[in-house]
Amino acid sequence: MNIVRKEISLPDGRVITLETGKLAKQADGAVMATIGNTMVLATVCSAKEAVPGTDFMPLTVEYKEKFASAGRFPGGFTRREGKASDYEILIARLIDRALRPLFPANYHADTFVNVTMYSADGVDMPESIAGLAASAALACSDIPFEGPISEVRVARVNGEYVVNPTFAQCEDADIELVVAATLDNIMMVEGEMKEVSEAEMLEAIRVAHEAIKPQCQAQLEMMAEYGKTVKREYCHEENDEELRQAVHDACYQKAYAQATSADTDKHHREEAFSAIRDEFKSQFTEEELETKGPLIDRYYQDVEKEAMRRAVLDEGKRLDGRKTTEIRPIWCEVSPLPGPHGSSIFTRGETQSLSTVTLGTKRDEKIVDEALIQGSDRFLLHYNFPPFATGEARPMRGVGRREIGHGNLACRALKNMVPKDFPYCVRVVSDILESNGSSSMATVCAGTLALMDAGVPIKKPVSGIAMGLISENKGTNYAILSDILGDEDHLGDMDFKTTGTRDGLTACQMDIKVDGLSYEILENALAQAHEGRMYILDKMLEVMPEPRKDLKPHAPRIVSFIIPKELIGAVIGPGGKIIQGIQTESGAVVSIDEIEEGGQVEVASNNKESLDKAVSMIKAIVALPEVGETYSATVKSIMPYGCFVEFMPGKEGLLHISEIDWKRYETMDETGISEGDKIDVKLLEIDEKTGKFKLSARVLKQKPEGYQEPERRQRAPRAEGGERGRNNDRPRHNGEADGARLRRH
Repeated sequence: MNIVRKEISLPDGRVITLETGKLAKQADGAVMATIGNTMVLATVCSAKEAVPGTDFMPLTVEYKEKFASAGRFPGGFTRREGKASDYEILIARLIDRALRPLFPANYHADTFVNVTMYSADGVDMPESIAGLAASAALACSDIPFEGPISEVRVARVNGEYVVNPTFAQCEDADIELVVAATLDNIMMVEGEMKEVSEAEMLEAIRVAHEAIKPQCQAQLEMMAEYGKTVKREYCHEENDEELRQAVHDACYQKAYAQATSADTDKHHREEAFSAIRDEFKSQFTEEELETKGPLIDRYYQDVEKEAMRRAVLDEGKRLDGRKTTEIRPIWCEVSPLPGPHGSSIFTRGETQSLSTVTLGTKRDEKIVDEALIQGSDRFLLHYNFPPFATGEARPMRGVGRREIGHGNLACRALKNMVPKDFPYCVRVVSDILESNGSSSMATVCAGTLALMDAGVPIKKPVSGIAMGLISENKGTNYAILSDILGDEDHLGDMDFKTTGTRDGLTACQMDIKVDGLSYEILENALAQAHEGRMYILDKMLEVMPEPRKDLKPHAPRIVSFIIPKELIGAVIGPGGKIIQGIQTESGAVVSIDEIEEGGQVEVASNNKESLDKAVSMIKAIVALPEVGETYSATVKSIMPYGCFVEFMPGKEGLLHISEIDWKRYETMDETGISEGDKIDVKLLEIDEKTGKFKLSARVLKQKPEGYQEPERRQRAPRAEGGERGRNNDRPRHNGEADGARLRRH
């Protein structure tokens, strides 16, 4: 076996190992990447030929975490891994976005990259080396690839930048970015921040790139040692250069005129551009178009792209006539829907989000059960993009990877703005009703307004903007575009999205499609994005300057308080009997979590009466009996010498026959008391040794005039042997039963 191993040192001394030639040798490329006891295997396979008619790169990236890697069983009835979780999809998207731009433009063979975590120590984050493993697998194959690349996660912890931080370090980070890059260029950035400046984010990117360079160099050395420097030959496109030139000559000026016409209607622009292509096609017969039609379509796309880019670079004219820094018209509305706990509409140009907020209890939290991550999420954001948003006539299906990715970006932008002590579970749903430009950034803006409309006391409002870049000659001539259109996204060399408050960034996403982009250009682009964000934020605050002071009337109310840790069991009861009874009787939802300070109790209900009843029932259970207090007691059982009563939830005591009334009773039958009766009693004393309660009902009644306490009977002297002489032959069973009863109480 030709086994090749490479070791890469991280700045903090940890070592990443890459190994190929040992596992999955029938794949086109396979590399095992290891850090600590965490190991991921990346494999890549690509078809030898392209499917006829394919004019794009059909790349599929999958990331999977095996539960066995952490010594765990998967959940569910089948006890095996199922479809990819949202978390796994998000990691796969990070790898995909870094790799996809580096395949040759004319390579169209089906290509599959699979990255699987086979071992994990719960310390190092496996996704930090997943992109590196995928690129190394491509490097050690004969698949054409213009890499290598690597991905690292960089976090700032206590002011220090850490490359590929551990799970524990990420808990304390105020910057957390995933950065992908080649030896020379940044390719992709995504992450979240806690209100940091653009300069601080750029510094994190620089740190990440410096760590990536030796990882790329190691892959080049590995590729050479493994003997994969020569890549496979392929021919996936048949071109007609004469036809390409004819399309350009006939269509370019018309396309340029349309690109500079300042047409503000998306569909009208699309029809106008299509008409230019159709006019050119009209000179050919149907038989000729069977072979030339797809080529004309492809060549005309290149003409359109060139015309749009030249209009921006030469004349500073965008498709809809805006200046490069200009934001499209914005209008917002809050509370358009009466049913949700909060709602808003945010419209920017031809992009519109209708967002709702639902407030829930602990029962509504999302349960997280990944191979390495278990717990729950109290802040959820779901993003939906139906086909009608772009005027497409096709059915609505399930949520796709794009929707999961866009929703995750908006979630990162907003989640840290919800106070940690806010007791509600929060779900934001953004439905995109119209789209031409960044709908994820519209989601951030609409989500902020909906949260404020719901009365969620967010720390600060958040806005977001999507930016674009068109450049030539390695950045010597460029234009930065604020609030890009969908077409500008496709034709540009970079698109990036930033979200933040007035005081700093909260999330970002960046995809770079051009070589040699300088940090100076990035700095200028981020500065222009900041100006755009502030403009959008001001427009939002005109409609909703601050969160509502109170929740909507139909929103659930939650009361939270702490009880002593030793009383948690008393509230829950055996098998949950007590807490279930409280919920049934009151109609409220009750949950208890054990925390360091004691038991955190949350009581939620849409009805104040229901809420108050549940709270009073719980507080009655955890309340401590006080000597001298009067209680309404319930008779639980009748004994010859008195009755046992429950005067507080879970607190019972003996009401002796002599303490029922000032009148003397010989038997309990004379009292007329039955089980279930209510009696007012006063707590006279708590025995310090036994904890028994001395109760009296008679002290609460008027003492008869001239009343005298009856004389106590004298006890008989003890007989020989230590036993009392009197009653020495009395059967003991009743006394034993009564004593046992007393001991229980």
